[in-house]
Amino acid sequence: MILLIDLCYREDSLGFDEYVLPVARIVERLGFRTRSVHFHAVSAGECSGVKAVILCGTPLADNAFLDEPEDFSWLKTSRIPVLGVCAGMETICRIFGGKLEPCIEIGMTEIRVTGRDPLFPESHSFSAYELHTLACTDPGPMKIIAVSDRCIQVVRHPTKPVYGVMFHPEVRNEWAVERFLSMTRKDGISP
Repeated sequence: MILLIDLCYREDSLGFDEYVLPVARIVERLGFRTRSVHFHAVSAGECSGVKAVILCGTPLADNAFLDEPEDFSWLKTSRIPVLGVCAGMETICRIFGGKLEPCIEIGMTEIRVTGRDPLFPESHSFSAYELHTLACTDPGPMKIIAVSDRCIQVVRHPTKPVYGVMFHPEVRNEWAVERFLSMTRKDGISP
């Protein structure tokens, strides 16, 4: 079971259809079952039996999740693999002591891989879809894996299987979700 966390300002918002359902389709196409839950409803028990978590993105000006850091305190102690997409990366960076600042990127952006990592095993550049008004400028302890001309694009926790991507892989780079789930399979996790 892969847990998809909806970071939109309210449960059942239009953002769910735009940012959670496309990720669910990718995950389910790979043979995993999914469960979606709003971030207010996540508890320690919610993660029981979960093989991985994906913190999904939100609409452009929807940043209400940043006002609720206590809803994400489980990230600090969890050993479950986590992938944060856009708003999810912002959440991860904040929870682990990073800083966010205004940074608008809308549309296709060139991303450069700057660090070797299983999620990005080769150094290269690729185009990805961006839609954000904030970006992580100080990732705290997170290792920087990729950047654009405007901001940090990919981070990884130094000791936990926790990743953040600023771009939206559900739009043009589904391979990023596929690689993340493939990495979890190598650790003994299967659909």
